[in-house]
Amino acid sequence: MSRSIAIVGNGSIPEGVAGAIDAADLVIRFNDCRSAGLGGQRTDVVAVCNTGRPALGMLGGGRWKTSEPVRQAGEFWCVRASETFAAMRAPLAMSHPDLDDFCDDYTIGFETFARATGRRLSIVPAATHQALDAALSAFDPPPYVVPSSGLIVIAHVLDAIAGEGDRVMIAGFGHEGWEWHPFAAERRWTDAQIAAGRLARLDHQNTTPASRGT
Repeated sequence: MSRSIAIVGNGSIPEGVAGAIDAADLVIRFNDCRSAGLGGQRTDVVAVCNTGRPALGMLGGGRWKTSEPVRQAGEFWCVRASETFAAMRAPLAMSHPDLDDFCDDYTIGFETFARATGRRLSIVPAATHQALDAALSAFDPPPYVVPSSGLIVIAHVLDAIAGEGDRVMIAGFGHEGWEWHPFAAERRWTDAQIAAGRLARLDHQNTTPASRGT
């Protein structure tokens, strides 16, 4: 049976899409889930940046753990494979010494939290990151550190989660932010997936997900 999958980033959300997001069979949000509200309320998966300061901020206080989207989620995805970021530490120390804590790995903290609260945890495979780097090279990115967590999750869903006939929708992706993500190339890659019919952007004119259970 086909499903609708909504991937909701923390960028600007168009008005009028909350209903389509909440009606999806699977809703994925990110980190502190700032998309909840205008971007609907349903949350099935929280994809977390499990290295560096974002991870430390989520695990270090109670607000993230007790927030409604996190309480609602049945599963957490760590988007950064430990082996990939361990291998990046030495090169980054030379090229970007200001990112001295970027590769600090807090995966075990998320594993502990998931286990303690009876939720599932999975790690997006390193191969997804590697394949995305290769795919982005076709769009002439300037030097960058890593693809954004949002793009890694989109690629993971398209390649490993969505089945034949599933509709994958995105909202809250402005493709802008941290200077060391290749956002211009990411936008072009995303647009290519949309043109190929693998992905749809939710907006006020495009708000009908596939019906649940059909």
